[in-house]
Amino acid sequence: MYAAFKKTFSKDHLDLVLQTSEDHETRIVEFPGRWMTQDELQELREALISIASKTLARGSLTYGVFKADGSGLRDTVITLIRDRYSGQPIAFNALAVMEVAHGSATATVLHLGLVMVDPGQRSRGLSWVLYGLTCLLFFLRNQLRPFWISNVTQVPAIVGMVAETFSAVYPQPDDRSRRSIEHLLLAREIMANHRHVFGVGAEAEFDEACFVIGNAYTGGSDDLKKSFDVAQKHRDEKYNSFCKDSLDYERGDDFLQIGRMDIFASKDYLMKSVPRRSVLAIVAAAFFISLQRVLLPIIYWFDTSRPWRRLRARNT
Repeated sequence: MYAAFKKTFSKDHLDLVLQTSEDHETRIVEFPGRWMTQDELQELREALISIASKTLARGSLTYGVFKADGSGLRDTVITLIRDRYSGQPIAFNALAVMEVAHGSATATVLHLGLVMVDPGQRSRGLSWVLYGLTCLLFFLRNQLRPFWISNVTQVPAIVGMVAETFSAVYPQPDDRSRRSIEHLLLAREIMANHRHVFGVGAEAEFDEACFVIGNAYTGGSDDLKKSFDVAQKHRDEKYNSFCKDSLDYERGDDFLQIGRMDIFASKDYLMKSVPRRSVLAIVAAAFFISLQRVLLPIIYWFDTSRPWRRLRARNT
């Protein structure tokens, strides 16, 4: 594990391998389309396609990481889980990093993106890795500064997971859910300029009152459309009822959820979502990432013996 962390220190991007359970190894790769060789990119795409093909017809998805030209991997963070013994890819999450106009500034929004799991590996406790782990590591790399997240889904289990994992999530069924002006401005900007990230076509309509995208499955994500009966349910019935009452599954509606990753969300994630047997590995990853982002720049600054790209000491 130390060698894997050490390898990341010389890079401007995150490329981290963790043993997240006795049977699973997880690799988190930031912006692979910007630095991987063509052979490495092809190998990564084939791993993602092999997982997707277990659920959908090969080639049925045409947006995001499945774009033939590979452009969808330039602004994406891939979380890829493999079986430790066979090396077989079994699940992935593709998180898109969006730079969204927010007032007079720009906000970084981490879109939770497409999650796919080999049907034979479902109910194996992978959700905490696929949804929260990468967000936690980005929060640490961001020096504990909060950032916005977005999510587009019609699946009750995911609606509930997002509502329970992140802070200030809208929409959700609880009374504590409030649509702020920040939620609204971010949603407008995302729907105006970033629909391609989650495969929603221009003809889809957005209801600003309830954050429902009507007729959402027309922009390359068509084969992800589900009926309510097929969509995975949450253990808390309130999320199932919320989706059933708010979404038209025959038309193909989605929620656009917007929330924040902050210190409260990260604490709850570590205490409630991460299995106890995996906490040590996550703490180790957090330590090394914090070291890279906070302590190493100080060391580099005082080292005049070699350049460190943008961060280097000045000879006087």
